[in-house]
Amino acid sequence: MKITSPAFAHNTIIPKQYTCQGQDINPPLTISDIPEAAVSLALIVDDPDAPIRTWDHWLIWNLKPTRAIPEDSAPGTQGKNSWGRQDYGGPCPPSGIHRYFFKLYALNTEMNLPAGAIKADLEQAMKGHLLEQAELIGLYQKS
Repeated sequence: MKITSPAFAHNTIIPKQYTCQGQDINPPLTISDIPEAAVSLALIVDDPDAPIRTWDHWLIWNLKPTRAIPEDSAPGTQGKNSWGRQDYGGPCPPSGIHRYFFKLYALNTEMNLPAGAIKADLEQAMKGHLLEQAELIGLYQKS
């Protein structure tokens, strides 16, 4: 399975419109080679370079297996990010260049989680259901 974006290449700068300095909307994502047995997809976007702890930017699950997640969309159930919101929160590093991991998971079931669940709940629910995973890394530094 692969995850890419027409907006930025792996390990390159995420365009400003997808950050707190722009429109703060999710970038378009393209998905390929989804396992045939996949019942649903989940996506976690986080920043391991954040001070103190990894910062969760977007949690979304129960996405139907699809080839694309359009820009500025929420085609699944959203969890609570580190801002305490249930939506996409774009890159907004306090200093320096940070890495943003778009981690895609193909699952053999739908997740039985309520909207607003946190990352630890999603990760626990996915245990034993993971078929495949893929990753896209974007970079950002405030101007």
